[in-house]
Amino acid sequence: MSELSEPISAFLDHLQYERRLSGHTVNAYRRDLSKVAAFVEKQGLNNFRQLTFVQARAFPVFLHRSELSSRSIQRVLSAARQFYYYLLNERRVSKDHLYRERKLSNNPFVGVMPHKLEKKVLPNTLSFAELESLLEIDTSGGDIACRDRAILELFYSSGLRLSELTGLDLTDINRSERLVRVTGKGSKDRVVPVGQKALEAIAAWIESRARYAADEEQAVFIGLGRRKKAGSGRLSGRAIQGRVQYWARRQGLGRNVHPHMLRHSFASHLLESSGDIRAVQELLGHADISTTQVYTHLDFQHLAKVYDRAHPRARRRKRGS
Repeated sequence: MSELSEPISAFLDHLQYERRLSGHTVNAYRRDLSKVAAFVEKQGLNNFRQLTFVQARAFPVFLHRSELSSRSIQRVLSAARQFYYYLLNERRVSKDHLYRERKLSNNPFVGVMPHKLEKKVLPNTLSFAELESLLEIDTSGGDIACRDRAILELFYSSGLRLSELTGLDLTDINRSERLVRVTGKGSKDRVVPVGQKALEAIAAWIESRARYAADEEQAVFIGLGRRKKAGSGRLSGRAIQGRVQYWARRQGLGRNVHPHMLRHSFASHLLESSGDIRAVQELLGHADISTTQVYTHLDFQHLAKVYDRAHPRARRRKRGS
């Protein structure tokens, strides 16, 4: 399938080395474009330039039969459009195939739309009471508890993504300025504030960390070996997910908790308190404010509950009152 795989490889190289997108994003494009290649092959075509607009309109149906959600279909269509724009603009797709010889006249995926999106599901969040229970970890139980409390406090204090927290180095934390520098989506750096509780937990963990980390180790959060300097290196995202779930069970929350739920809770609680959606957008590192606006729905739900409890005409009077 070299006629199909070669342009995809060239496009992925373009994303990684020219646009400098993260490895996670490049891999997501790779998965999505494998579906495009499978569809083109199913049409009996041996290269991408032969695909017509009429054929491309059938692509969402092809994806739907693969049991993808409407949102996933929308993402794959976006990847397909970007890929074909690349083919339109690149003069060379490989050392052996000049694009001038395989020129496309237009992008067949322009105007191809997915089915109507399902109703957007609001992100799950934790209440203030649930977060207080989750974060009340007894660190006298040992260094693992000390490390995990710092992880949970930092997630909620600064609204970090899982990949941002796992990638943290010691030099990224400025305790005197109460700031942390993280690398988010698209390899974009941003600086976010850290609360006092999180700073105290981080300071306690860094003191314990010294007993395990090798001298050259820069990762903030590491695995703990049995012997001094025998730490297993930087904690993986999967390991951190497991620790968050462990403490949710241990602290009696009675529900599944994942790292992104702490980020959702950070955004929702901050918006409830401040009402400043632009500030929340900056703190979360959202490129588009529409991504942040989902939290306004959560905020309106909160305000509606306050209204129902407080306004004298919000609820029906009970008979006889």
